[in-house]
Amino acid sequence: MPFLSNEKILVANRGEICIRICRAARELSIPTIALYSYEDRYSDHYRVANEAYQIAAAGEVGPREAYLDTERILAIAKKNGATMIHPGYGFLSEDSSFARAVEEAGITFIAPSVTALETFGDKISARKIAIECGVPTIPGLDQPISSAFQIEEFVSRHGFPVIIKASHGGGGRGQRILSGHPSENITAILQEARSEAKDSFGIDSVFVEKFLPSPKHIEVQILADKQGNVIHLLERDCTVQRRHQKIIEIAPAVSVPAALRQKIQSAAVRLAKHVKYENAATVEFLVQDDDFYFIEVNPRIQVEHTVTEQILDIDLVQAQIRIARGMSLVEIASEYVNATPVARGVAIQCRVTRFVPSCGIIAHCQIPSGPGIRVDGYNMFPGAEITPHYDPLWLKCIVHANDLDAAIAKMLAALRTSHVDGIETNIDLLQHILQDPRFRTQGFFTRSLDNDVLLAKAKGNTQDEAHQKLLSFFADTLINGTQIQGQVGNPESLHELELPTVQDNSHPGWRKVLLADGPAAFASEIRKHPHILVSDTTWRDAQQSILATRVRTVDLAKIAPYTDVAYRHAYSLECWGGATFDVALRFLHEDPWERLRTLRKLVPNVPFQMLLRSVSGLAYSAVPHNFLEFFTAQAVKNGMDIIRVFDGLNDLSNLSVAIAACLKAGAVVEAAILYTGDMLDPGCKYSLSYYLNLIDGLVLTGAHILAIKSMSGVMKPEAAKVLVSAVRSRYPDIPIHVHTHDAAGTGVATMLACVEAGADLMGRASEPEVRLDGVRAIDSYWAQLRLLYAGFDAKLSGPDPDVYLHEIPGGQLTNLMFQARELGLGSQWKETKAAFVAANLLLGDIIKATPTSKAVGDLAQFMVNSHLTYDDVLARADSLNFPDSVIDYFQGLMGQPFDGFPEPLRTKVLTRAGRAGMAGQASAQLSPIDINQEWQRLRAKHGDSITETDVCSYVMFPEVFTQYRDYLSRFGDIGLIPTQHVLAPLNFGQEITVPLTDGPSVRVELIALQPRPEGEDPPTERTVFFRANGEYRQATVHDLSLKNQSKRRQAEPGAQNQMGSPFSGVVSAVFKDINTHVSQDEVILSISAMKMIVNVSAPCDGFLRCLEIKVGDTIEKDDLLFELSKQ
Repeated sequence: MPFLSNEKILVANRGEICIRICRAARELSIPTIALYSYEDRYSDHYRVANEAYQIAAAGEVGPREAYLDTERILAIAKKNGATMIHPGYGFLSEDSSFARAVEEAGITFIAPSVTALETFGDKISARKIAIECGVPTIPGLDQPISSAFQIEEFVSRHGFPVIIKASHGGGGRGQRILSGHPSENITAILQEARSEAKDSFGIDSVFVEKFLPSPKHIEVQILADKQGNVIHLLERDCTVQRRHQKIIEIAPAVSVPAALRQKIQSAAVRLAKHVKYENAATVEFLVQDDDFYFIEVNPRIQVEHTVTEQILDIDLVQAQIRIARGMSLVEIASEYVNATPVARGVAIQCRVTRFVPSCGIIAHCQIPSGPGIRVDGYNMFPGAEITPHYDPLWLKCIVHANDLDAAIAKMLAALRTSHVDGIETNIDLLQHILQDPRFRTQGFFTRSLDNDVLLAKAKGNTQDEAHQKLLSFFADTLINGTQIQGQVGNPESLHELELPTVQDNSHPGWRKVLLADGPAAFASEIRKHPHILVSDTTWRDAQQSILATRVRTVDLAKIAPYTDVAYRHAYSLECWGGATFDVALRFLHEDPWERLRTLRKLVPNVPFQMLLRSVSGLAYSAVPHNFLEFFTAQAVKNGMDIIRVFDGLNDLSNLSVAIAACLKAGAVVEAAILYTGDMLDPGCKYSLSYYLNLIDGLVLTGAHILAIKSMSGVMKPEAAKVLVSAVRSRYPDIPIHVHTHDAAGTGVATMLACVEAGADLMGRASEPEVRLDGVRAIDSYWAQLRLLYAGFDAKLSGPDPDVYLHEIPGGQLTNLMFQARELGLGSQWKETKAAFVAANLLLGDIIKATPTSKAVGDLAQFMVNSHLTYDDVLARADSLNFPDSVIDYFQGLMGQPFDGFPEPLRTKVLTRAGRAGMAGQASAQLSPIDINQEWQRLRAKHGDSITETDVCSYVMFPEVFTQYRDYLSRFGDIGLIPTQHVLAPLNFGQEITVPLTDGPSVRVELIALQPRPEGEDPPTERTVFFRANGEYRQATVHDLSLKNQSKRRQAEPGAQNQMGSPFSGVVSAVFKDINTHVSQDEVILSISAMKMIVNVSAPCDGFLRCLEIKVGDTIEKDDLLFELSKQ
């Protein structure tokens, strides 16, 4: 029967089976239509079809729901002239309602009849039919069960073990094995099975049957036409399974004796004829010793149909199409109608899946090929995105050889040449199985891999380990509170964030200019541009000033694509700097480099901008020149475009070195001067001539853009107008970028003055080309986000004119508030601001920007905590243990003040700390870092996953990076956990879905918490109980409140031989051992709190006693740290 000229097949599926069906249709000269979900828009499965259509727009339906949407699929079929629909396997392939809807639409369904789907969709119904045909079945009940009594009655006749099975569906869902152990609660287990069946298949019907301890899984391939002909095409051995999922299939089933195979084949044909079956089916059996038992019929094409095709040289998908159009088996496979098929050798199929499975972008893949090797798969190319939304099957490797041994050898060779980077697969596990002697002798049974630790461990614990770490995180958050330090109170809203609708923007984006023409041309175009351009600082400065820099990458990523559209005209998005980098590692437990890479992919059109602390990089003191060059190169390589270089002391020598490194890296370089004080005040040492001299020096460096940065917002409008006018007059061709904080409420006026004076770029301003509706849309997202992060919100109520007095930088203000609270100084905020003024004067009335602003802030906190005045510090400087940042400043590691360091304070501080002052440029005096040596050392400690960017993080923040890696080893990567479940604990009975970085999403439900132990010395560990993907799991963590119940001994007031903790914090280092002799002022240990580190010295000579603390201990103010004795 020839096909009509208007025939067209719609494939209602995705992935490799879609490609397989399209290939079969193409060979029959039939056009095809493919479908794809929004999440599959980059998949290659639909590109092989003649036509392809997206099922639904983004967000209208879920990624899986799209392929289950009967209404939309049929609408596409009818609109585009499909005359046939092939459902493949999975999704709607066994949905009788879908089949009925297809038939009612007048479209041919390439599958069995609606009646057959309804009959075999119910395992109990299929079992009854098998009994009618005289096909052996496993002893079991022929009706659904709802009570433990029915199971107990069945067991009284057949004994244990038995298995509860879902009446519908497969894949092991809804299955539970009862062994008869006294601890088994049959009622509870039955309810679990019914609930899982309901969740998986929409119906809670289950039945019970005898459980076979060590069967083989054998299935027979059936073809049946509309004329009543039924044939079998031999059988397949699908015994090698893992957790009810087939992994390796063999045809024919050489492990089963020929006589028994013939009985199985005849039984399958008999059953199909009995129900007048049409099209392709698989009749499945379990074989135990010399007996076989019917288990189910799969009324569709199977994943493993390929091995049958290889040994019989037949195209089963084409046969399906021909049968659906009325052709008989005599026309399709005449050689098998009246004769038993004879296998031509042996075929093996290995299912290569994303292991556990993982997700990601395929960086490289090598697919096996050669005589006797077939590969069916999809997205097998570099750049393909493998998502967690669908079945983990990636490709099927099929080999064909003369016998089993030859087929095994060919498959092993094929797998050894297979390689993929970007996702983890089960290729190692497949090789492990094939090399096992039991595979060659066919000694496996269906549950071998579940019971065999040796086989199961081949990368098999990756998912379990990831799940356990996740559960430990949730348990720790439940018991000990938030993992994000600095949070006060729970979020004010836990609702899902609504994403905005943003009208598309025709502007190509300034980044296109940069990439096409380079930094110099980019800067020139900026200067020529007739409008004022905006630099949006929400992702760095704004969230730093308002939310203590605690916004997580996952929340930035959600709004990123919309920001790319709404701010397409913007000069830049400021998204990276020292605080964002440090906080990501230290408090958010995230990789800041991964943040950069993630956001870069989502925002391809708007330039990214970062801040560089001159020769400190992003650290708090100078780094070697070679490392600075390495770091800036990595920043540009990973997506950074513009680097604003500033120095905490406006040290031109530091700025010159950093600018040179940035230019070498290929970045657009903004050279910044930092504004402080009141330039128009005759008594201010930071005069107009001071700033213009700096500008002259910066122009000589070759920087592309000049920047004026008022960190505290103290630049008044008149001063701004004078300064910008003077710079514009001297350098008419260089763009000027002005950035300020609106702390005092004069920011808008200052910006307008800058515009009038000739500035080109504004931070904290807008310009005519930015669409206000887009800005408002983005703002609506941040308004919601602020409620989510309410526990970090500084609640700044309005302008604070006091900023003209204390000059605390806007980005430091909230961090200083949080630091004060963590140190126990929250009630002394007024005193802290006053101390900040005094500390600034003590250090020489300096420019205040990180790292120098940190030194001022640390000194201020130190003074408040120690009840020190300005005069006290000067008088007692030679006996005080100053914070490390203050010592670094006086040593010269942060640069040189233009008017020198204050003396004799500098000398006293350095003498007390045992350090010598540095003259000249500090970074030039540091030895180069051997980058490769550091890389190898980190890989030896943390594993091969260490990257070049990890080296950068470690060099700048060694302790913080080490703590971050330790955190990963305890809790895993928490970056994808929704923020609602990071900032607030789970509720009992609450079930959530959590995406994992390496692997599929996991469903977690909080079940129970071990009660708080009682007694005088209770154990400090508590256990939390969960369900993860349906399995009961538990996690045990330390209850810190129990650990802290045994209060530390307090230092006795006035005791000269005791040392109490100067403030609340964490012991970061212990330098001396107990019972050793120490001298007065010798450093014993150090304490850190919110980035501030202070050394604690011996108050007198003596032997170290009662050293009861260790690194990592949390201590409170005045806790006894150590005690000294004369002997």
